[in-house]
Amino acid sequence: MAQKKIPYLRIVEPPEDPAEVKKKVRRFRKQKMIDILAIAVLAALAVCGTYLLLKNQTYDRARSASTYKNDISDTNSYVEFAGGIVRYNRDGVVFLNRKNEEQWIQSTQLQNPIIEVKDKTFAVADRGGNNILVFTEDGLKGEIETTLPIEKITVSEQGIVSAILRNENSPRILTYDAAGNILVEQQVTMSSMGYPVALALSDDGNTLAVSYLYTEGTSLGSRVVYYNFGEAGQEKADNTVASDEYSGEIAADIFFMGNDRSVAVGDNSFIIYEGLETPEKVKEVTLNREIRSVFHSDRYIGFILLNEEKSGYEVSLYDRSGNQVIRKPVSGEYAHVKIDGDEIIMFDGSRCCIMTDTGVMKFQGNLNVEALEMFGAPGLNRYYVMSVDELKVIYLTN
Repeated sequence: MAQKKIPYLRIVEPPEDPAEVKKKVRRFRKQKMIDILAIAVLAALAVCGTYLLLKNQTYDRARSASTYKNDISDTNSYVEFAGGIVRYNRDGVVFLNRKNEEQWIQSTQLQNPIIEVKDKTFAVADRGGNNILVFTEDGLKGEIETTLPIEKITVSEQGIVSAILRNENSPRILTYDAAGNILVEQQVTMSSMGYPVALALSDDGNTLAVSYLYTEGTSLGSRVVYYNFGEAGQEKADNTVASDEYSGEIAADIFFMGNDRSVAVGDNSFIIYEGLETPEKVKEVTLNREIRSVFHSDRYIGFILLNEEKSGYEVSLYDRSGNQVIRKPVSGEYAHVKIDGDEIIMFDGSRCCIMTDTGVMKFQGNLNVEALEMFGAPGLNRYYVMSVDELKVIYLTN
């Protein structure tokens, strides 16, 4: 009799080698990780590409995203500070948050207020007067009263203030702590040193850079002098640790870039110094253009130069080592120029020009508001614009 097949029966195969099973699991997991990583990389590239496209795109309109009003007078000046805005005039200093709300108010009597700002500290002085006030974002830190009229000031992050004081033919340079105590007095002899025209303090308050203007026959020259108030300058005469002369140059501006660089700016050149204890000249750059204005950050040194080849002006940007980063023509003249991160912001009234540090002309047009201060806001292509009585958040579009 023929044997019947049973359809649901199967021949059992011998079990697979456990080592092979483990290999297959590892290969599967590895392939899955590769697939996940590939998707993540593609997503990141898409996000970065979109971000760079939007960031480097050229825009022609500025629209208002939000407005914060405040009924005040039209005699105020404004400056960005510590995530907010300082409003100052003859009668007081006010710190505003980013909704134009007053955080604190300090009454003053300053006939001609001038301001110097660091990241954590700022000082307001009465040019021609005798008062200096030192502030942090929490309010007044200290008051200084000078015996001679104030010409210029500089402030460190700790609230140490150095000031050029007018005294007929023998000006003085005094350095104070925030409480008003005199720390150091530089002896200025005009016949040998010249007249101090610019000064800057390092962040730690230990190094003071001063530019002196002197005459040599019928020509002018500049002397750049560094004073160190720490150990490096204790054994030096008048704390002087470095001094250089520049015949035929007028170094009317000097500033520090972070903790290791400082720059003296002449009428058509600039000099970079390195170090704080004994600063040394590392590079001198001739611009061959008339300098109209100077702006800087810890990363960049920037100039608005008169364009002699064509009409108008040009923006020239250099890195900390003195290498030129960009050189771009710009139409029109702007009263305010600043570096905000990786962007150069220029504005004058309602006219505005924004250029990236790669030379992309991001925006050139009308803000539809008379700007007194302007800086970047959170988000892409968004900015705070302070006018007489309101703070606007604008965004760029086409």
